[in-house]
Amino acid sequence: MEDSREEVAILAGGCFWCTEAVFQRLKGVHAVTSGFTGGKIKNPAYREIITGRTGHAEAIEIRFDPGVITFEELLLIFFSTHDPTTLNRQQYDVGTQYRSAIFYTSEPQKETALKVIEQLENENVFKDKIVTEVTEASVFYRAEDEHKDYYNNNRQQQYCQAIIDPKIKKLDTYFSKKLK
Repeated sequence: MEDSREEVAILAGGCFWCTEAVFQRLKGVHAVTSGFTGGKIKNPAYREIITGRTGHAEAIEIRFDPGVITFEELLLIFFSTHDPTTLNRQQYDVGTQYRSAIFYTSEPQKETALKVIEQLENENVFKDKIVTEVTEASVFYRAEDEHKDYYNNNRQQQYCQAIIDPKIKKLDTYFSKKLK
């Protein structure tokens, strides 16, 4: 019988519709939940988050089996499918709610995150400096139901075609062996 463990990773890479669409396609990922974390008010609503005044980031909670896909592999995919060099911005989405962040749930996750960032910087993978914040996870608030599985349910939307489709194409091109 296979030993199946589950860990939790919390990542913010701009709009959670984008990150959800990427990570739900990976082997070893059991669930991806869109939501908010890292802010100052309890139980924030999407309409409050998008003002940028709550301090929360749009993020995803990933439940995964580290025996199938490691936290380090998740981070390499994370860094490959968003721009970690733009402060509080991902393409047309601007504000602290769209920041690049890793909200670690354990010391080993923190160490791995810092190691991966250092490795990417040393290898000059990006033209500009990585600005991804590495912060201890706090309360994760689930987004409203209309945000769940957004890309899969709304592929015809212009935002999905212009912003998310290229991320999925990059995932298919560079990480095809990791796809379900």
